[in-house]
Parts: sequence; structure tokens; C-alpha cells
Amino acid sequence: MDSLGGIAMFVQVADSGSFSATGRLLGLSSSAVGKSVARMEARLGARLFQRSTRHLALTAEGEKFLQRCKRILAEVAAAERELSEASSGPSGRLRISLPRYSGLFEPAIGAFMQAYPAIELDLDFSDAMVNIVSDGFDAAVRTGDLADSSLMRRKLCTFRRLLVASPAYLARHGRPADGAALLRHRRLDYRFPATGRLEQWPLLDEAAQPAPGMVCNSVEMRVFLAVQGQGIAYLPAFAVQRELAAGQLVSLLDEHTQAHTAFWLLWPASRHLPPRLRVFIDFMVEQLQDHNFGG
Repeated sequence: MDSLGGIAMFVQVADSGSFSATGRLLGLSSSAVGKSVARMEARLGARLFQRSTRHLALTAEGEKFLQRCKRILAEVAAAERELSEASSGPSGRLRISLPRYSGLFEPAIGAFMQAYPAIELDLDFSDAMVNIVSDGFDAAVRTGDLADSSLMRRKLCTFRRLLVASPAYLARHGRPADGAALLRHRRLDYRFPATGRLEQWPLLDEAAQPAPGMVCNSVEMRVFLAVQGQGIAYLPAFAVQRELAAGQLVSLLDEHTQAHTAFWLLWPASRHLPPRLRVFIDFMVEQLQDHNFGG
């Protein structure tokens, strides 16, 4: 039996704990399975199983070898899927985690769906910090500190946050000229779901006590309330482009809001990237790269 077939048989024996059960599954006799495992042990120079009349148990060497063999078989299966998909065009399901920002990803996602109709997108919009591998995602879009070195990444774009308020609100309460004045205004704040902490505003330290306002985790709600004159909000520039252009909102203290944040596309490291994920990565980068939202 070839080496790959022998590896697959060894994994099956380890999973079933029985030569006879493996033989029934593969259409072989129990003795044929046992001889195949014995030949593998002889070739490796190591005992993989402890045998008794009623039970098979992996040795320490067998446990280590099993993990390697499962990775080998998974890589082979991934390579076969990749070749199959490459011959018929990218297809299948992609589960993607994205932050809950509107006004940025929609055009790129819509264009991708038109370009690759055979790929099914499962999009999860959340500000929670997901674990891409254990939570079952193919990729995620995130900002901030990217400490996980096991993930591959590509930069999508950068954006700037702006302090904004409606002309009507400023007419009633005045335009803040510095941090002390900003502190006296009603704030429409954002709370991070993972930590429960409020987003840090420019010119204000974390201990600052703002005037009564509102806290939520929705960009859309803060844009709406800012337009309605309910306070000052600190928002991504791309989320308020239309409102700024229409004069519904104006930006404040621009000289203190020059910092930019990057969006990154992250995915698990793999030697065999599925074609559907590869085209998604390339398409999103092409659509969004070099964009600098907010100037």
C-alpha cells in the first residue's frame, strides 16, 4: 500500500481503536490492516500501538505521529479542493467577520457578489473580538493592535475620526475651542463591547467627566442623534461623508483629529488558501487600498 494510503489507514485505526472496525470500513480483513500497520512500524522503527487481545492504545510515539498524519491528510484534502475549485471557478461559502461600520464595506461587498456569484457570503457584523479559527470564520476585518502573529494580514485602507455636531446644536451651545470647552458639551459616546470602556476622545483624558449625554455601540444611532442636534459625536469620516457634504454636520477641532487608523483583513495562515478566499482578499484590497477616508 502506498505511503499516503498507509497514513490514512493508520489514522482510521487510531480513531476506531480496532483493526477489525477499520477493515470493515475499508473492505479489508482485520489481518490485512494489522499487517499494514506493522509494516509502517517497521519502516519507522517505532511502535505506534500497544496491542492486547481486546484493545489497541496509541503509544507516546503513536500520539505524536497521529497529529502529524492528520495535518498531512488535511493538507492533501485542501489541495484537492483547491484544484477542484480552480478548474470550475471559485465557489462555496465564505464566513467573514466585519466591524459594525456602515458606509465603507457595502459597495465593495456588492461588487464582489456581482463578480463572483458562485461564492456564498456569510457576513457577521460585530464589534466583538472574535477568534477567527475557533469561531469558524474564514477571515475578519479589524482595526487597532494586531498582536496575533499566527494570522496573515493585508492592509485595506485608513480612515480618520472626526468630532462632529449639527449647526443647530452649535448655534445653541457654541463651538468648542479647546478641551476644557469640549468637556462641557453633551457627548454621544461609543462603548467598546469587549472591555466596556468608552472610546477615547482627542483633547480629553480617560478620567474626564463629560456632561450628560448618551452612550451606545451604534455608529448609525450616533450619526442620527448628532444630525438631530443632540450632542457632539466622534465618528469615522466615511460614516458622515454625506451629512458633512449636505451641511447637516460640521467638523470641529480638526487640528486635533489628524490621527489615522488602518483597516486590516486577517485570515488563518495556510499553505493552501481556498480560491474563494484568495479572490475575496485580492478583490477587497483592490477595492479599498490607498483610500484615506477623512484626508
